[in-house]
Amino acid sequence: MVSVSPNIEARLQRILPTVRKPGRYTGGELNQVVKDWEQVETRVALVFPDIYDLGMSNLGLAILYEILNQREDTLAERVFAPWIDMEAAHRDNGIPLYSLETKHSVAEFDILGISLPYETLYTNTLNVLDLAGIPIFSAQRDDSDPLIIAGGHATFNPEPMHPFIDAFVIGEGEEVISEIVETYQGWKRHDSSRDSLLEAIAQIEGVYVPSLYETHYNDDGTLAGVNKRFEAAAQPILKRIVPELPPPPTNLVVPFVDTVHNRIPIEIMRGCTRGCRFCHAGMVTRPVRERTVEEIVEAIEKGVASTGFEEIGLLSLSSSDYTHILELVKAVNQRFSGRHLSISLPSLRIETVSVDLMDQIKDERRSGFTLAPEAATEKMRQIINKPVSTQQVLDTAREVYSRGWPTLKLYFMIGHPSETLEDVQAIIDLCKAVLKEGRKAIGRRAKLHAGVSTFVPKPHTPFQWSPSDTKENILAKQELLKSQLRGKGLKLTWTDPDETMVEAWLSRGDRRLAEVVYQAWLHGAKFDAWKDQHDYQAWMDAFDKVGLDPDFYTHREREVTELLPWDHISTSVRKQFMAQDFARSQESETIEDCRHSCYACGVLPTFADQRRENPGESWGCPDVSPRGKKSELIQLAVPSSDA
Repeated sequence: MVSVSPNIEARLQRILPTVRKPGRYTGGELNQVVKDWEQVETRVALVFPDIYDLGMSNLGLAILYEILNQREDTLAERVFAPWIDMEAAHRDNGIPLYSLETKHSVAEFDILGISLPYETLYTNTLNVLDLAGIPIFSAQRDDSDPLIIAGGHATFNPEPMHPFIDAFVIGEGEEVISEIVETYQGWKRHDSSRDSLLEAIAQIEGVYVPSLYETHYNDDGTLAGVNKRFEAAAQPILKRIVPELPPPPTNLVVPFVDTVHNRIPIEIMRGCTRGCRFCHAGMVTRPVRERTVEEIVEAIEKGVASTGFEEIGLLSLSSSDYTHILELVKAVNQRFSGRHLSISLPSLRIETVSVDLMDQIKDERRSGFTLAPEAATEKMRQIINKPVSTQQVLDTAREVYSRGWPTLKLYFMIGHPSETLEDVQAIIDLCKAVLKEGRKAIGRRAKLHAGVSTFVPKPHTPFQWSPSDTKENILAKQELLKSQLRGKGLKLTWTDPDETMVEAWLSRGDRRLAEVVYQAWLHGAKFDAWKDQHDYQAWMDAFDKVGLDPDFYTHREREVTELLPWDHISTSVRKQFMAQDFARSQESETIEDCRHSCYACGVLPTFADQRRENPGESWGCPDVSPRGKKSELIQLAVPSSDA
């Protein structure tokens, strides 16, 4: 008999009619997996520390949910952060945070797996732990508390969250999650101490247990060193790479309420070979691995049958770079002809979007088409290593509009240290030129939406040494955009500079930022990614309380010789390579797609070691040797931790 917590269930019946969107909190959806708590050895809560509407569209959560529930000895249930009204109901009625499937308190689970895809979820994570009644700090937990693990792109610099999380998964989770479960089971059977559990999981490849390391700082505030406190712990901690992508999840839970993406997400390719210097995801997900056309089509068939969704998202960092993209789209159209399915390719490269591909993905229900030139001048695109000509942008826009898409969305980025107001003016000029092409093609129906975000230098990228732009500069650039990108057919969206500052200091923070995160949460910070909830003053008060200067983390230019807070975390891309590419950016020098030329970034030998019994997989690097003058390594004195 399936065990459901009757105490929480009964109290929910009283409070759910009083909150907005109660369907976020009920569970019971199609395809949820409910197991008997008494019949499994290990219980895992998969936590997405934001609302249901966002978390249910997270592919990583869906992958782990399916993998864990396929194990007979394990159950996995979902947990999301409650919105403001539901949180108040939790606290006012003494209801602990619970799982959707069986309404068990989160504190009753053995393992909490927290997804951290972006830094602005940090305060929500503390709020989730508090709502669950679990000690915020790892050092305060005992053997009766769940093991708290976290993974996701934000954990490639785990240091600002180091005292709150027991262990971080660095890299891809499909294999390591089962290894953590099995290690936990072995520990539980031997009834050992919590310290012995942390020491055991620290020996799993790709797992970082921060309490087993200590840091030291120089007089100027920069990092002096990271030392192990446990001899068997790894240093550096090497990113976990899945040699072969497992089958994609297809028995997806179908939400009760509208979510960000109501579709079947199929990851067609992982990794990227383009080398955009600002792109954290492109660097940390190397190397490229592709699924076959046949596997993708079969996954779509299973997903449609199990969910009833009518939109298919063919996902990757650059979907039009998938080797067989045209063949794939044709195969999907042929297989599902007459079934009213819509194909979504959300990540398309301007230089690889062909006319044939546009014709294949055209759908009468789709009104918009998205491209990301990122910068409006060819000089800026060379600096960021996105060498697309302005003429290519205009030509592609003309083809998009002429095929019936009335709205074209262009993504741009402002705030690079070498950017001028002339570069920002060029965004305005390019948008107007693109809209002009649209009106030539389809008349006044043509619309142009410019989405302008602000550059944040990310760890493990060639721009990790760059300063962030100041709030004053960002506001001046945004005012220029707002004053001129207006009128019929034009729409502009932008990023709040306060939100950019929070992301900037958390992205490259060290261990001392953890106290700032904690104090910001105590001062009321949560839902930092939400415009109507973001509380910048809470963060300023936290910095004052702790005695740290936020400018040290945002506006300071770092020397390439500086030891960085995340240098003991290895993505397999060498720091030497990133320093070399940073120097290229300062000379406006581009590098080719590394499907065509290898620049010895370092991921290839690491991946070769981890491929084990999976020879012949499709991936991005042709060989290990740098080729041509561009690949000559610039000799820089970088810390020896760059193993």
